[in-house]
Amino acid sequence: MKSQMYQKIEESTCHVASRKMVSNFAMKDENHLKEMIQLAFDTKDELHVKAFWSLDLVCEKKLKQFVPYIEDFCSVLPKIKDDSALRPATKIAFFLSKSNHRKNGISLTQQQEHNLIEALIDRLIQDEKVAAKVYAMKALFVLGKKYDWVHEELKTIISQDYSNHTAAYQAATRNLLKKLNK
Repeated sequence: MKSQMYQKIEESTCHVASRKMVSNFAMKDENHLKEMIQLAFDTKDELHVKAFWSLDLVCEKKLKQFVPYIEDFCSVLPKIKDDSALRPATKIAFFLSKSNHRKNGISLTQQQEHNLIEALIDRLIQDEKVAAKVYAMKALFVLGKKYDWVHEELKTIISQDYSNHTAAYQAATRNLLKKLNK
């Protein structure tokens, strides 16, 4: 028999209202959240995409609930192949990077920071959808405030890649290059 959490994920759609309902259900119970995260991280299960759709909403609202799973997230991020899971996964990486940079935010270990940097740079180099690349860029920009070399690498990658992308990607790139060149 399928658990309540599994059924909710299975029945969910990409619509915001559906994703919010699933994320709210998960945040109310630690066991539900754990099950959602395990499903999201199981890239062999076709439902992992739907689990990620709601997991990014959990992380946006209550990132501290995600802290026990950061190590596993750093391991699974490079293995995600599905574009629909990649966007929310890179968004979560952005939330982690942003919070890590704040005084009262969560704290990533140096190894976790390096794992995120490596996975996000790989995402920028690969042929990914724009949204995933933009979240990867934003996360790398924040992480580069601690590691100077990341900003140099980021500048090089997005400058070379600029003309091969959509107007939306180019706008995000221009905005980021302005910040990087200050």
